[in-house]
Amino acid sequence: MDPSQPSVLGDDSEDITLDFGEEDTINSKTLKHPVAVFFHICFRVLSLISYLLCGWFSDSFIANFVVIVLFLSMDFWTVKNITGRLLVGLRWWNYVDEDGKSHWVYESRKGAAKGLITTTESRIFWFSLVITQVFWIIIFFGTLFTFKMKWFMVVCVAMALNGANLYGYVRCKTNKKQMSSVATNFLGQQMFKNMMGQAAAGTSGSN
Repeated sequence: MDPSQPSVLGDDSEDITLDFGEEDTINSKTLKHPVAVFFHICFRVLSLISYLLCGWFSDSFIANFVVIVLFLSMDFWTVKNITGRLLVGLRWWNYVDEDGKSHWVYESRKGAAKGLITTTESRIFWFSLVITQVFWIIIFFGTLFTFKMKWFMVVCVAMALNGANLYGYVRCKTNKKQMSSVATNFLGQQMFKNMMGQAAAGTSGSN
């Protein structure tokens, strides 16, 4: 691999087991990040409750749709940007290089920072992420069998957002043995190019 290029992970050649909730954690029942755990569960529960009970509060499909999607979006953003990093030490993200090519990056916490993860928080993270997707899949088939097609789009949005986080973190988990500081490499490369560009501009200006 060219060392000047950011190391985007995606090599599936290693045989890695998915021991969810066992990623270099402290065997502790104490919640080190209770606020993060609360919001990790809160938004996904609210989105499910809003979908199941929306007819009790309003007959307007648009109003119900907006409320449900709002909770789903809040859940997606919270899990992707905050709780994944705090509860399991994983992060996935995307960037577009100068050629317009999209790269997906999967990272994990290293070294002494692993000690910030507890077994309880890790298991809460993975269990809620998986079980929520299972619920939405069940609801998805329910909308098909009962011909509630106007709710079909809502369920698809829910499955897509929660499924994106689930897929992203599973990829982080499966690639944990190959993790590297992708962001650092990429930013270092960009800084080097900027420095070279400025040096070239200074040289041409002095002539």
